Amino acid sequence: MSAYIYDLIKQGEHQQLDFKHSITDSKKIARSLAAFSNTDGGKLLVGVRDNGSVAGVQGDEEFYMVQAAADLYCRPAIKFETKAWQINGKTILEITISRVSGDKLITAPDKNGLYKVYIRVNDENLIVNNIYLKAWNKKKFGKGILIRYDEPEKIIFDYLQENQSITFSKFRKLANLTKYKAETILVNLIVLNIIKIDFTENQVLYKLGK
Repeated sequence: MSAYIYDLIKQGEHQQLDFKHSITDSKKIARSLAAFSNTDGGKLLVGVRDNGSVAGVQGDEEFYMVQAAADLYCRPAIKFETKAWQINGKTILEITISRVSGDKLITAPDKNGLYKVYIRVNDENLIVNNIYLKAWNKKKFGKGILIRYDEPEKIIFDYLQENQSITFSKFRKLANLTKYKAETILVNLIVLNIIKIDFTENQVLYKLGK
């Protein structure tokens, strides 16, 4: 059975796998749970260091911290599955989170205590912007989109034919648009998968969809 956990650890941290040496802050761990839930689901291995070495957990404290994160600091509350593994006398908790299936994205508190929507990008939990939220809601509840190929659309397509990506402010400036109009255009293009949104730790980029 330990081979299963070793195989997971060998993968290293990625979009659907995160390591935690220990859990001391339920609010912080809620961000990971929310990010997994809002993206592709995933697993949290508690008792594993970032470098993949096994530290193990002490008692049931970590489980209750995860439970508090899921019930108290994820909105709406989420469910998870847990399993304890014994590796060389040390206990590792495997926490499995499914992708959100309801009508709301999961929020969790940021460092200032404000509830935000997080997604998982590679091995990071990142806060999304309003464009992402509007596109998600439109995909979920929208009744159809009418796209007009006007000058702003031509500008962004021409730019992305020559460049890999564009920022929101760059698009606004090139097309001379209000914030609302620029957001509306990008949201519609994202919903239609013509444009994709790419989050990094430092900025948000928009690229041609594939």
